[in-house]
Amino acid sequence: MAITAAQVKQLRDKTGAGMMDCKKALTAADGDFELAIENLRKAGIAKAAKKADRATTEGTIVLRSADGVSVAAEVLCETDFVAKNERFVDYCQALLDRIVSDHSEDGEIGEAVRAAETERIGALVTNVGENIQIRRVARWNTDSAGTYSHGGRIGVVVEGTGLNEETGRQLGMQIAASNPTYITPADVPAELIAKEKEIAAAQPDLANKPANIIDKILIGKISKWYTEVCLTKQPWIHAEDKSSVEKALKGVTIKRFIRWSVGEELEG
Repeated sequence: MAITAAQVKQLRDKTGAGMMDCKKALTAADGDFELAIENLRKAGIAKAAKKADRATTEGTIVLRSADGVSVAAEVLCETDFVAKNERFVDYCQALLDRIVSDHSEDGEIGEAVRAAETERIGALVTNVGENIQIRRVARWNTDSAGTYSHGGRIGVVVEGTGLNEETGRQLGMQIAASNPTYITPADVPAELIAKEKEIAAAQPDLANKPANIIDKILIGKISKWYTEVCLTKQPWIHAEDKSSVEKALKGVTIKRFIRWSVGEELEG
């Protein structure tokens, strides 16, 4: 009998198996849904679905920057043991190859990559016996980027003009260590600055001070806050005198960066 796309989708939703595996199973079972599920389970392909709701809090962030493309991918699993498994590690490296060669988009492409990797992930889950998820993927088309990995647990990609391999790596280390939120003060939303000023103005040490003195103090407090949240204003961790990033890297203009930590809570 003819197998419809709706039947294939229903079987995929039920088992977590790949589209082609589902179509083959339904065809072999002559459309018998339960028999198709049984055959997928016997083949080990449906095991992934049983593990799909198990927590993935371990894993790795893998990076690649070469030939005009920079990539970051976060792949999660359940245990540190599997994160160090040779098959898992090999899969992550091969995944980077496919992201570079099979995609051309610039930006967050996690959805497209997950769709393309469904069957491979299913096979890997069956092999290692744990839930595995591709959580997020970024692919940038750029000739001027640096990367830094802190043991696979923190991954940084930073793009900017005037970067070479060494300054790109150092800047990546800076971002990994200092975890900035913005690049420059100009990138900070006005409402957030207003809120910080409101919080600072409410401090007891400013009570009963003249307005002009309070204004000067607030300027100082906001400037100090910028050294925490803005990359260019942070102390450069590679300089003994702790001069700012912008002073240490004259001639470098930072365009964008990502800093991912394995399993971190995401905004939104």
